[in-house]
This record gives sequence, structure tokens and C-alpha cells, in this order.
Amino acid sequence: MIRSRSLKPLMLPASMLLAAAVLVAQNPQMLDKLMTLKTNQENNKAKLAQYTWQETETISIKGSPKDTKIYQVSMVNGQQQKTLVNNQQAQQSGREGRLKQHVVEKKKAEYQEYGEQISALAKQYTTPDPNRLMQAKDAGNVSIQPGNGSANLVIKNYVKQGDSMTFTINTGTKQVSNVHVATFLNDPKDAVTINAVFAQLPDGTNHVASTLINGVSKELTVQDVNANYQKVQ
Repeated sequence: MIRSRSLKPLMLPASMLLAAAVLVAQNPQMLDKLMTLKTNQENNKAKLAQYTWQETETISIKGSPKDTKIYQVSMVNGQQQKTLVNNQQAQQSGREGRLKQHVVEKKKAEYQEYGEQISALAKQYTTPDPNRLMQAKDAGNVSIQPGNGSANLVIKNYVKQGDSMTFTINTGTKQVSNVHVATFLNDPKDAVTINAVFAQLPDGTNHVASTLINGVSKELTVQDVNANYQKVQ
């Protein structure tokens, strides 16, 4: 008697199953908006290389401004290069003792360092890298939420595992109008929220007009305002 062999189900590698699931999840509208975002980001980055502008950065603690700096900004090798042109610090009372003044200076150095860290983090979201956007797509971390005259492109795990970034894209101009980010600095408990508003220059270049960065646990905010765009001669 010939025994029949039992047929085993075909087992596909986990990577193939994941790829198939990602492919199903990616709808044409999402892919269209993501590719438009990628292309516009590349074009706007190239256009901004023709400009220099001023960035006013204000650090506040519990809503009270502590330090304001004005930078002249230009693009060098695809990266923003900032030169400090003015620094306005909040005035301290002249009756403070030396010990108290030392504590004040130490605190000032701490919040300035923290402000610089969350500002650098925000730049990674407000000036997204086209290659990293494609990596997010391939990982299945991009989704779309259609709106009235706009579409929200939601990207998760972009810079840090567990973060979330939402681009609101104007369906008419196909440009980003604002970005909202929920992320953290070094620890998930050190939450950071970022809200950026975009605007267009006369030649159509889309740029970050203002950014509000909130270091939630320290009650420290950094507000950046970009203005006075001038073409490099």
C-alpha cells in the first residue's frame, strides 16, 4: 500500500508577508501626496539655497521670555548655516548677590542648551529628508486623512520610535501649510511638541514661516520666526 503524503501549507517568509501587507495598506492617494511632498521638499530646498534670511528665536519659561536671538541664515551644502547678529537677554535685578547670580547664570546655560537641543530636533521634522520619507513609506508608517480642501499625511516613527508627524497639504497648491509633531528628546517622558506654519515667497518657494517648539516637562518653549528673505547676489 502506498501511503499518501500529507500536503503541508505553503509557508511564506515573514518579510514577504510584511511586504504584501504594506502594499495593500498603501493607497494611491497616499502615495501621490507623499511623492508630491518629496518632490516639493527637494525643489524648495534648492530654491532656498538662493536666499538668505533672518531667524528670530525666543526662549520662554512658563510663558516668560528669557532670551531672544536673531540669526542670519543661509544654505551651505544643503544645510542651514546660522550666524548670530543680535542677542537680547531678559534683564536681571542688579541687587542680586554673587551666589544668586551664579545660580541664575547656571540656570540660563541649562535652558539655553535645552532650547538648542529641541530646536535641532524640530529642524529634522520641519525640513524632512526625502530619503527618510521613502523609508517611512516602505516600512508602512505613512497614512492619509482626507480633509476639506486639504489632506493630512501622517508619518509615524520618523525620527524616533513612537513619534508622530502630520503634514497638512493644501490640495490646491499641493504645498505644505503646516506640520504638527509629537515626539520626545532623549526619553519618552521628555515630551516635545512642534507646530510649524509654512508660507510662500513671491517666486513660489515654500518655507517655514514660524515654529513653536514646546518642551512639555520643562515648561520651556522656543519660538522661531523667519522673515526678511533676500536673494543672494
